[in-house]
Amino acid sequence: MAAAVPNSALTGDSERPGLHRWYALVRGLSITVTLAFLAAVLLAPLATVFAMALAHGLAAYARTFTDPYTLAAVRLTLLTALVVVPINTVFGLAAAWAIGKFEFRGKSVLITLIDLPLAISPVISGMVFVLLFGLHGWFGAWLQEHEISIVFALPGIMLATMFVTFPYVARELIPLMEQLGNDEEEAAITLGAGAWLTFFRVTLPKIRWGLVYGMVLCNARAMGEFGAVSVVSGHIRGLTNTMPLHIEILYNEYNFVGAFAVASLLTLLAAVTLLVKTLVERTGYRRR
Repeated sequence: MAAAVPNSALTGDSERPGLHRWYALVRGLSITVTLAFLAAVLLAPLATVFAMALAHGLAAYARTFTDPYTLAAVRLTLLTALVVVPINTVFGLAAAWAIGKFEFRGKSVLITLIDLPLAISPVISGMVFVLLFGLHGWFGAWLQEHEISIVFALPGIMLATMFVTFPYVARELIPLMEQLGNDEEEAAITLGAGAWLTFFRVTLPKIRWGLVYGMVLCNARAMGEFGAVSVVSGHIRGLTNTMPLHIEILYNEYNFVGAFAVASLLTLLAAVTLLVKTLVERTGYRRR
């Protein structure tokens, strides 16, 4: 007499091919929708930037970067990122160390303050610095008496950029610090290591990939910041115009080739930043 086969097993075997086909259909549809969305929203605009930049040939494209105002905008953008990223890196390390390793009163308030620039408009951030350091601001009269220029000058641009970018390193490191815990640091201190030695020999090697990742994000935002810098810069050509501001001026002057040429350079810098980010992620995953 043949053994009875449960109906559930037969049903499962019969439904399994259909279930696989359904998963394959959903997967293919999801991939198609994602690629179509990226092509329409991301790839098409980027292709347009390079097409417009090269519309009049390589000679016209290269001529854009012989303009002294364009070169000044490029230098100012790179200088701002060169100053802002290290400062925000030090701040991010200190903030992540304090929040991730210690318990203290006001910890939640500190976390909220770190997230504040991500929640408010960059234009409002710029207006805050005008209110503080502008000619009619709280410290404007004192700054004028001592011949110190912040708003409509390089310090204002760096302060505004620093304000909108300082959460990136900290927010990348805080969850990582909390996840790692304090066991290894406490063991090192028990064995006689000092605070600085423990940080550089124990903590920093464990967070280095997260640190680099946060620095990459901070650098990308610093180079592309427009709103806050636009408010505090004064749009002085050759002095306080960063690359995003210079692109706007060229576009408003109907110099489309020049505007898109500078935009293409900014896009290439962003692409290099993303490439570094990808390499850091892959290296970090391999090390883990």
